[in-house]
Amino acid sequence: MLPTDHLLAFTLTAFVVIVLPGPSVLFVISRALVLGRAGALATVVGNSLGEYVQVMAVAFGIGAIVEKSVVVFTVIKLAGAAYLVYLGVQAIRHRTGLAAILAEQSVPSGRLRALREGFVVGVANPKSIVFFAAILPQFVDRSAGHLTLQLLLLGMVFLVVALISDGVWAFAAGSARAWLARSPNRLGFLGGTGGVAMIGIGVRLAMTGRHD
Repeated sequence: MLPTDHLLAFTLTAFVVIVLPGPSVLFVISRALVLGRAGALATVVGNSLGEYVQVMAVAFGIGAIVEKSVVVFTVIKLAGAAYLVYLGVQAIRHRTGLAAILAEQSVPSGRLRALREGFVVGVANPKSIVFFAAILPQFVDRSAGHLTLQLLLLGMVFLVVALISDGVWAFAAGSARAWLARSPNRLGFLGGTGGVAMIGIGVRLAMTGRHD
């Protein structure tokens, strides 16, 4: 199966890639500002599950199509960017009602919605699937066979590291938001800020091209 040294090397690589603040971290923080800690943690789980769908796509060969096709890459990229912009606009529109939303965060449907939104963003992130297609195969041991299982295992390692790292960001940002929520005006400002951040991430994603 997968040699221990390959597994450790990939774990270190995944840790460095995930822990360094980037668009994924900004997305989690912006969701925490809008939805609070529980919603942000649900977003983290959904986003990680969405990215694992990409890992499965790479493991079963679909990722190569996205990696090599500019058209497919662009379509997925623009779809993901548009969804992020949509979430940002919605956050800005409803920022004045965040105090009421905060009181309803214990409702399971709110967390399920955050989980679903995070999943959509994770699946529609073209940068991740190109990363997986380019990086994952470098850490498999072809002589050991079972390449698909090795890729799925590496993807699971990435998932666990992402859950822990992004979960810490979500918990911290959500806690700060809960503390500031004592003031409705402050909470509205934070909700608007989170919305603007999501729109910015979406626009940046739409304008960013491939590096090949």
